[in-house]
Order: sequence, then structure tokens, then C-alpha cells
Amino acid sequence: MKMDWKEEGFEIVAEASNGKEALEIIHNQKVDIVITDMRMPKMDGVELAKRCHQEFPHVKVIVLSGYSDFDYVRNSMKQGVRDYLLKPVAPEELVETLYKIRLEIVDEKRKQVEFANINRLVHSHLQEVQEQFILHLVKEERLQLDIVKERLQQLQLYELTYGCRVQFVTVEIRDDINFSRLEELRLPFQMICKEIAKQTEGTYYFHDTNYPNMVQFLHSFTLDKDIFKLVKQVQQKVNEFLKVETVIGIGKVVNDLPEYRTGYISSLLAWSQSQVGPKSQIIDQTVTGDEVFDFTPDFEKRLTNSIENTDFSAFKENLNKILAGSEKRSVLSFSFTANQVLFILGSLAKKYNVETKDVQNMIWNCQQSIWSHSSNQKVKDYLAKLANLMINKVHVTRFSNKNLIDSIRQYLDQHYASEITLKTLSTLFHINSSHLSESFKNHVGQNFSDYLVNIRLEKAKEFLKDNELKIIDVANLVGFSNSGYFSTVFKKNFGTTPAKYRNSHIRNDSE
Repeated sequence: MKMDWKEEGFEIVAEASNGKEALEIIHNQKVDIVITDMRMPKMDGVELAKRCHQEFPHVKVIVLSGYSDFDYVRNSMKQGVRDYLLKPVAPEELVETLYKIRLEIVDEKRKQVEFANINRLVHSHLQEVQEQFILHLVKEERLQLDIVKERLQQLQLYELTYGCRVQFVTVEIRDDINFSRLEELRLPFQMICKEIAKQTEGTYYFHDTNYPNMVQFLHSFTLDKDIFKLVKQVQQKVNEFLKVETVIGIGKVVNDLPEYRTGYISSLLAWSQSQVGPKSQIIDQTVTGDEVFDFTPDFEKRLTNSIENTDFSAFKENLNKILAGSEKRSVLSFSFTANQVLFILGSLAKKYNVETKDVQNMIWNCQQSIWSHSSNQKVKDYLAKLANLMINKVHVTRFSNKNLIDSIRQYLDQHYASEITLKTLSTLFHINSSHLSESFKNHVGQNFSDYLVNIRLEKAKEFLKDNELKIIDVANLVGFSNSGYFSTVFKKNFGTTPAKYRNSHIRNDSE
């Protein structure tokens, strides 16, 4: 009766005759403010405020009291009473108090939303690092198996560490000639697929930017052997929400980490068997035991060395060996091998930071040629032409200290969490370690080890924003095997411990 609640922006959701009844109501309804008398049967106003503070800390309690209770109520502010008003309550005083509290509530809710958004962004950052590493496993230069397993554990991808059987799935969205609409739908498409992967145990989403309208899934058989349940769900959800068709390629079942690339390529090749046009399709070309893919790690090393040693004739010789007798091979076998060679060239382009527009165009044209099952000779010519272009660019990089150091910096930015030494880099980039050390310091302004530590610490600051990760988790994620050493280095560089940095960051975000 003392104010127009609706006009002032409030709604009375319930009334109660005592504190006990009030608590039951708050349990079942959303309540922001409680206005309570001091003296009530069963539970008085101060006890109600205390219980609210313990069980519903967001609820603001205003106590009404007479002069005789004034000192008692004032001393109860520590028990959770937000404010108090003396009886008889003046209308303007009630409005002023409620208006002040409403501003606080609105501000708190805004901060909660912002903090939730930040939390989601931080969680997506960890997920993004996981996705990047899975993509690295299937496309980039092969790392040593023990390094791969260690990184999988750091990224909390535990089940992949133990060699479970997996299957890759490639999903593409299609629409009638409306390419601009597909471009608009790429992000919603990716978000739907990420959500499906999150809800499906043992399934991981990743995305290769070279194929903008596609996403990939890695599906482990630890829990669920039915790959078609996942595939059907993707088709249904994408069609329901985006009104576009999906073309899905199901790859070969592979048994361990070294075979991941084989599984990934087989899903791409299954997809490439689809009919042209916007029609939903599922192509399952799981390879039988009769099909042999003879692309060994040793052969991959020889092809890589021929490019890095800028020896085009050696590359052509090895290419002809691996694709020998192509006219007698199955389309799948030839395409698989050609894709392996293409992935090696793409990986080297990234390693030496030479992913120029002409290199990217040639990689794409070669990929299109493989997918369209062009003549085998045309595919071989594309690969040779691309290799020659790569050799010229690697040659320029190798003999330009600045370009080489830029490539090494990019490598460190990507693999900062791995066990990297100067000797590792000198072997990887075919350069004398002493010369590398001197050149790195001259071009970057700090030595290699300091640069690597700084990358790790900056990454650590990003991970520390996620309160769900323990300090030891953050240390492992950025390449420190010991949380104590990580804390020491962090404090030395930033003047505070990781735990204090996290608390300060969370506090600043909530203010």
C-alpha cells in the first residue's frame, strides 16, 4: 500500500506468515528480495536472514523493526541482513532502499552473465587446443609416439592415449548454388557439431580450415560401437536447425595413434565418393582387410627429406616408387597414397611458414584432382609441380636467417608444450645448433629457452582463467612437468603466484 510495485519495477511473488514458511517459498520460487518483520512465530527475521545468507546468498533481506529492536537488528547485519527500516516505514524511505538494492541486483546479474560468458570462452579455449592437436595428429609432421601420448594426457584426452580403436567421420553441408548462405551457416554448423560431440562420450570434434564447409569427428569405440547413431544425429540436427543437407563420409576403423592419418584420409575419400548436388548422403566405405596401404613412416621420411634437402629429382624418384603401377591399383588405394603425399607437402608448407596464396591454391587444386578421380598422371603432375614450388620456397627460407627463424618461432608457438631443446630444433630444421642459437638471439632479441618459457607463461595466463583447471593441470598443459617449478617461474616473471593471479582475475571480472 505504500508504493506502486509494478511501476517501480518489482513484482510480489509471495507472502508468508513466518520465517519457516518464507524459506519453503524461496526453495520453490525465484526470489531476489525478502522484506520481513523482526518478530514472527516459529522463526524470527534475523534467523530467516541468517538461513537465507547460508542457503540463498543472492537473496537480499530487509528487516522491519521497532525502536526497541533497533540495536539488535543493527548488530545482525553480519548475519545476512542487507538493510533495515524502522517502523512506521515512510514510503520514500522504502522506495529509496528498494531502488538501491535493485541496482545492486541488476549489476550482480550482469556480472554473473559476463562471468559465465568468460567461463565458456575459457572452456572453449581448452577445447580449441584439443581440436588443434587432433588436427595436428592427422595432418602435420609426425611426432614421436611418447611425445604424442604425453601431450594427449596434458590435454586431458586420456582415452586416446591408450590406443583405443577409432573411426573418423567427415561431414559437409550443401545447398543449392547459394554459396553466400553456406558461408553464413558455417559457424552455426560448427556449433551444432561441437555440441553433439560434447554430448556423445568418446567423440571429438575438429575442423580443418582448408575445407570450410566441412567438419570432422573422431569417434572412439571405448563406449559406443554404433557410429551410425552419431551420423544420424548430425544429419537430423543440421537439417532441423539450418535447413541444409549433409554429405557424410565414414572412414576406416583404425587401431592406434600412428594410423590416425589413415583413418582421417579414408573418411575424406569416402566423402569424395558422394553424388554431386544438395542431397543428404552417407557413404560408408570402410576398407576391408584385402586393401593394402603401403605408405610407411620410412617412406614418408624420405619424401620429407627430399623437400628439405631441396632435391627435386629425389622427390620425383620417391613419388614414382610410391605411385608405381597406379594403373593397376584401385581408385581408393591410389587416392589414399596421393593424399598422404599431399598432406606431407602441406605440413612442410606450414612448418616453413610458406603457406602463400599460390601454395594454398595449388594444394587445393591437387586435392580437387584427387577427389574427382582425375587421371592418375594428372594427379602425379600436380604433386610434382607442388613439390617443385615447395622446394623453391624452402630453399629461400633455409638460406635466409630471418625466414628460418620466423619458421622456428611459428613452430614453437604451435608446439610450446612439447619437450623442445635446441638440439631438437637444429635436427628438425637441418641447421647447426650453435648457429641456430646465435641467429635466434640476434633476430628475436632473447635466447631460445627464454622465448619458449615466455610463450608457456602467456598460455598459462589464459588457462588460469578457467577455475575448473587445477594449477598442476595448467602447468602440464603449457609444458611444465612440475607445478612447484611452474609457480616459481610464474612468480619470477609476473610478481605473483598462479593461484593469486587466478583469484585476482576472477575478482576483477566480477567487479
